[in-house]
Amino acid sequence: MQKESPIREPLILGNKSYHDITVDVAKPVLAKANKMWWIVFGISLVLFVWWILSVGYTIGIGIGVWGLNKTVGWAWDITNFVWWVGIGHAGTLISAVLLLFRQKWRLSINRSAEAMTIFAVVQAAMFPLIHMGRPWLGYFVFPIPNTFGSLWVNFNSPLLWDVFAISTYFSVSFVFWYVGLIPDFAMIRDKVNEKYWPLRKKVYSILSFGWSGRAKDWQRFEEVSLVLAGLATPLVFSVHSIVSFDFATSVIPGWHTTIFPPYFVAGAVFSGFAMVQTLLLVMRKVVGLEAYITIKHVEYMNIVIMLTGNLVGIAYLTELFMAWYSGVEFEQYAFLNRATGPYWWAYWSMMTCNVISPQLMWFKKLRTNIVFTFILALFVNIGMWFERFVIIVTSIHRDYLPSSWSMFSPTYVDIGIFVGSIGFFFVLFLLYSRTFPVIAQAELKTIVKSSSEQYKK
Repeated sequence: MQKESPIREPLILGNKSYHDITVDVAKPVLAKANKMWWIVFGISLVLFVWWILSVGYTIGIGIGVWGLNKTVGWAWDITNFVWWVGIGHAGTLISAVLLLFRQKWRLSINRSAEAMTIFAVVQAAMFPLIHMGRPWLGYFVFPIPNTFGSLWVNFNSPLLWDVFAISTYFSVSFVFWYVGLIPDFAMIRDKVNEKYWPLRKKVYSILSFGWSGRAKDWQRFEEVSLVLAGLATPLVFSVHSIVSFDFATSVIPGWHTTIFPPYFVAGAVFSGFAMVQTLLLVMRKVVGLEAYITIKHVEYMNIVIMLTGNLVGIAYLTELFMAWYSGVEFEQYAFLNRATGPYWWAYWSMMTCNVISPQLMWFKKLRTNIVFTFILALFVNIGMWFERFVIIVTSIHRDYLPSSWSMFSPTYVDIGIFVGSIGFFFVLFLLYSRTFPVIAQAELKTIVKSSSEQYKK
């Protein structure tokens, strides 16, 4: 058994036994939802309905109902796409990378983080699909045999690389998430009373793949988990690097830069951890998991947010330096326009939220404060959305031809699709919290005798 220093703060609060952990983890699935869950779900559902109406209107009328014009052909749709892909990063990072490094504090949060990855990637995939204008022809982006003559995808396009990168990332993340759930599905299966819930019993029996808890089952489970973690880790770095190629391979001032891959990855981890933090603070209250998602977990997450926020700040400064050092007047103007042009408010919102606000996390009193942490996580989410908006819209609203300069203003349909996607995301996440165990209870039990409160006394 692993020993741990007694001066380390406990990762499980209360005198929790193995049985207590099983009961607490199974309770949100087997018991009725509480009032707070219904309130949050109701708000999310209203936003989701707004999303359905906005998407339906877009598909019915065409993307002319968006605020796009002949100069700004990419705006909120691609901003939202990159933002959601970035959010999807932290889930696999927490699960795979921290698993390989044997970090125990991941055990209470990895399941929710993995679910967040799946749901965030689903949201991200919606935006380029809708942007096509004819989403029912979305399969054209895949290199599949067809009967349309010379139709074939362009392998030189980074947009196609996106398809491969994101679909691979989604597939591996989904399998990794599902494999981790199997022991917990078996736990729910065993606790469901077949007399009252025969269908539920049957469904969880199928989902658990006949898990019996034998030593052989656990051995295979751990081997598969490590293999999948090894596969998923490089994908964390590859996906957003490839997304950054959408911009870096172009000739647009402000986009054509080699710093984009590491810059995008750092930003993705930064925004992803902020979203995980936001979700966990809501979940620990809604589902009643304060004993397992402790202040220590919140503090660790805040430290990662502060670290990656500093990396993002360095990337911003490096961009500015390279624009000046390059001596290219178009490049210099692009960055000057970002800070002082018509969209100056977006640029300075980005700098305030992403560079200045994380510095408050240097103070332990602030990074262990739940309310402050929640507000700061929202700030980071907003700031990272503005970062993508600044990169995309401010770079193309003034191109090489002053005669084609134009401004972008979102329509109510743009706003509806974006805000509605957040509602859609929370609807999926809240339904998940009512049907799947949100904590890997079997893994959590492995640290009861080394990191729980009663063994720290």
